[in-house]
Amino acid sequence: MSDTNKQSSNSGALSTLVTVFFFWGFIAAGNGVFIPFCKHYFKLDQFQSQLIDFAFYLAYYLGALALYFIASVFKKDVVARWGFKNSIVYGLIFSALGAMVMILAVNANTFPGMLAGLFTVALGFSLQQTAANPFATLLGPPETGTHRITLGGGINSFGTMIGPIIVALALFGTTIAKDDQINSLGLDKVTILYACVGALFLMAAALFFFSKKLPAGKYETQSEQSPKALIALGVMTVLLIAVFVPVFRSYMVESTDPAVLESIQTERFRWLLGGLISIVGVLLISLLSSKKNVTGWGAMQYPQLILGMLAIFTYVGVEVTIQSNMGALLEQPDFGAYSSSQVAPFISVYWGSLMIGRWTGSIKIFEPKGSMKAMLLFLVPVIAFVVMLGVNSIAQNDVKPFYGYIVCVIIQAIAFYATQDKPAKTLQVFSLLGVVFMLIGIFTTGKVATYAFLSGGLFCSIMWPCIFALSIAGLGKYTAQGSAFLIMMILGGAIIPPLQGKLADLTAIGIHQSYWVPVIGFAYLAWFGFSAKRILQKQGIDYDATIGAGH
Repeated sequence: MSDTNKQSSNSGALSTLVTVFFFWGFIAAGNGVFIPFCKHYFKLDQFQSQLIDFAFYLAYYLGALALYFIASVFKKDVVARWGFKNSIVYGLIFSALGAMVMILAVNANTFPGMLAGLFTVALGFSLQQTAANPFATLLGPPETGTHRITLGGGINSFGTMIGPIIVALALFGTTIAKDDQINSLGLDKVTILYACVGALFLMAAALFFFSKKLPAGKYETQSEQSPKALIALGVMTVLLIAVFVPVFRSYMVESTDPAVLESIQTERFRWLLGGLISIVGVLLISLLSSKKNVTGWGAMQYPQLILGMLAIFTYVGVEVTIQSNMGALLEQPDFGAYSSSQVAPFISVYWGSLMIGRWTGSIKIFEPKGSMKAMLLFLVPVIAFVVMLGVNSIAQNDVKPFYGYIVCVIIQAIAFYATQDKPAKTLQVFSLLGVVFMLIGIFTTGKVATYAFLSGGLFCSIMWPCIFALSIAGLGKYTAQGSAFLIMMILGGAIIPPLQGKLADLTAIGIHQSYWVPVIGFAYLAWFGFSAKRILQKQGIDYDATIGAGH
């Protein structure tokens, strides 16, 4: 095959592959609108509404853990044996099954059943994501593999931007529904939405299965053994089950007695905090133990990997919790007193902010030089900002309240210029900006505070590749295993949003002050940037290697 034909074939295959990146973003971001809808329909408190994120992101952890467990027991990588292509097909079919579970749950009018449906959809996503990222590296020269993943990240971000708008249109018939329309809503709209989603999953599975452009992606590999790491993750899983069983049990309690309700709120907070402590505790104990004796720890013998696992956990949790709790925040008088049907444009702008950052972070793919690069660093985010407003305008949303947000976009562009594509420096600067803007949001109200919280998307946008690059640097033969461990830590999206939701339910704190949670998260990410830099320097590793990826 000639180079020209090969390139053409790879381009066609990549076009097929990036469809799954779009699905991940579309469904995950759509939850930001689905949460306030379920909160209203099922009369849930803020914590209970966050169980949607809990079910969705817990599936990523359990799915990746199951694949790792099978590989450890049978000493074979399941995805490698199935092949990347078939693994994506199976994952899409599993997600379609989840859509069917959603439809059955809707017809039964049961919120726990809907959580089971979302869990099943995300379980399929876990398998798809495990296969899709390495698959992208096979569709061309290895040295440009991360650039193709960056393209997938850009498509993912586009899905996150339009997801809230499409879901709002499906549920409310408009993105600017009135209160009387909300009160008359039924679950039939959810049935239609997930029937369409399930059909799209099956169509994508058929597209992958019958595509002759996509290679099978099968390879033989011997899984690196790490019995101590397996035990540590097993203990973490058992502790999480022990913590969340009473949390879910409290969800089933029905009472109008204020004393009983207050007791339940306090109990939930303690158990949720216990879950967070369990995760952090297991990882820190593993870090200390592996320092004493690296035997049996596999990838977890490297401190940058363990701290990176906690960083991915924190990053995903922060990224999700800012927007998941935003609906409740915008309902407050100080933030506009918006109804649940009116939050879609804000959720879209939040996820659009991640798109802005990822498009800007992708500039290096084209290898611009000198003044051209500097010009693009300011031009690309402005173009992405205009695209974001244009999409919302087409959806008949009022975009005038977001014109001033361009100031935050320009600040991000300056940060990109200052950090020069260096992962450690980028993570440090963007995390510190995240801390500053979250504090501005906490100590102000109205449009200024709203812009500050929305900007969390700008500063989260480039964190995934930075954390990933710093965490797996120097792992050698354990790189694949370390990557799998990092994917598991998407679990942060299941733990941190409900914890913030629980804080928001406490009268002494409330939804506004609950945003101290992302402040703490950004602070840890800044510390990880400094810490990983020092750790890798001691190992003689160039921590400023150029990177590019997306989540």
